[in-house]
This record gives sequence, structure tokens and C-alpha cells, in this order.
Amino acid sequence: MIIRLPIILLFALLTACGPQSAPDVAPVDPYAAERPIRFAALMERERPSADHRIAYGPGEHQFGELWLPEGPGPFPLVIMIHGGCWLASLPGLELQDLTAGDLRARGLAVWNLEYARIGHDTGAWPGTFLDVAAGVDHARLLADDHDIDLDRVVLAGHSAGGHLAVWAAGRARIADGPLAPQAPLPVAGVVSLAGILDLEAFAADGPGRCGEPETVTSLVGPDRGADAYADSSPARLLPLGVPQVVISGELDAIIPPAFGTGYAQAAETAGDPVRDIILPGAGHFELIDPAGPAWMVIVDEIERLLTHEVDE
Repeated sequence: MIIRLPIILLFALLTACGPQSAPDVAPVDPYAAERPIRFAALMERERPSADHRIAYGPGEHQFGELWLPEGPGPFPLVIMIHGGCWLASLPGLELQDLTAGDLRARGLAVWNLEYARIGHDTGAWPGTFLDVAAGVDHARLLADDHDIDLDRVVLAGHSAGGHLAVWAAGRARIADGPLAPQAPLPVAGVVSLAGILDLEAFAADGPGRCGEPETVTSLVGPDRGADAYADSSPARLLPLGVPQVVISGELDAIIPPAFGTGYAQAAETAGDPVRDIILPGAGHFELIDPAGPAWMVIVDEIERLLTHEVDE
């Protein structure tokens, strides 16, 4: 299902939300003149802080930040995975501070994961994938101490993190090898924000803004041959058996929306419930900017999955 939302509807959604549903969202877009925004513009803004930093393993990069709403739980949980082309040279989980803070203000707990990336000692295959899997499954332990509702868990990731979020949602399909899971955490669904969901297609035809094809080859293992994508690319794991929302910015020059649409069509053909949403006027980083109108659509999709509303 491909959904293109008129920009007037995006602004209507933004201005119609009252204080209870969107306490931290301004009635107008303060950065409208700068859109599509640059990566540096997001990083220059003042960012909120998480409530806890928690290790999910012994490794240097095996930790996450937990954001908890005020008041009594149990809280729905968004497990968030940051992007950055899988590269250690780019910022990490701080990329998601603005979105995590916004979701916390809406009454959602957020578990924002760090993980080893290309350039770290344990980064790339299999370490990057094993870190993400361990971090996701660690939510079971978080629930014991922080009143989290494990029946309402959604994965969400941006860019390279969108790839890892959808991969984590579908990893139960991996039957053998080092990435085969023991007991993966069940999730209500996954939201990909400009995610790289077909690694083969992106390596072959990506615009090169994320260092592809070299970054993709480094991620999946340059010496693993033709089967390198079998346990690393969501497109090769279909059907995932999990509701998926694939969101792209119409003006995204880093991950053009055709890549999201191509994956969504393949997922739908395989029998998965999937929504393919293309946001007009949005580039790559609008999808992690709570000040802009695109974010209201994303929040709505997250909340829809948390309440188990799935289109037939």
C-alpha cells in the first residue's frame, strides 16, 4: 500500500494536535525555510537527556539509553536504532535524542541502542548484527525494573538504523549461522525511516551518499560471497511475519524513496502487512526532526502499531 500524503495534510496534523497529544510540538514549523534540513542543523540543536544509560553486554559499544515518561506505567516501548551509514566515524545514538525526547513526552518509553559499527573492533558482520539483537532482547530485563509493557513494543530505525530495525524484526527467519536467534523478542511491528531494506539493490544502484557499495560490502562481509545477504538483508528474509511501515522522504537524496517502495512491494507480495508512505517536501533528516510536520505522521504510525491496529 503506497501512501502519499499531501503537504497540507501534514500541516493540518501538526496544528490540530492539542497539548495532551503533542506537548513538545510547536503549532508551526520553525525550520520551514531550511527544508530539506541538513544533518548538521539537527546536531546543533539543544538536545534533551535520557534517564538511564544501561549496558546490555560487556562490549564497549553494547549499551543503550532508556527514556522513561513521568507517571505510572506500564509504558509502551519504542526500541530505537540510529543511523549513520553503519560507520563508526559518524555520530551514534545522540542522533535520536530529539525524537526520543519527543516520544517520552507523549508517554512512550524509548530504548535507544548503541552498537558496534564499521571501524570499531567488533563492527560489521557479525558484530553489528549481534549487538542489535542483544540490545533488542535486553528489553526483557528492562521491563523487570522499569514497568515496561512487553505486549506493546515497536522497533523504529532511521537510515542504516532502519535496516537494522527491520532486520531485527525479521531475524527469526534466520535458520542457522552466527546470527540465528535463540528467542527473539516479539514486537508489534517495525517502522523504517528512510531505511536501507534491500542491501543488494542499494549496493548496486544507491546514489553513493552513504559510501555504497563499499560500506554495504564492508557491513555484510567482503569474503562471504553470494550468500552474504542471506542473513543480513531484510529483503532476503521476507516474509518477516511482522507488520511494517516503510516511510521515505520525497526529496531524500541519500536513500531515495524508490528503494523503500521497491522493498515494500516485495514485502506485500510475500504476504507481509506493510504500509509504504512517501512524505512530500521531506528529505532524509526530516524523518528524525520532531519540529517538522513529517514527524506527526511518523508518531501516528508508531502509536497505531502499539495499539495493534494493522491494515488488512
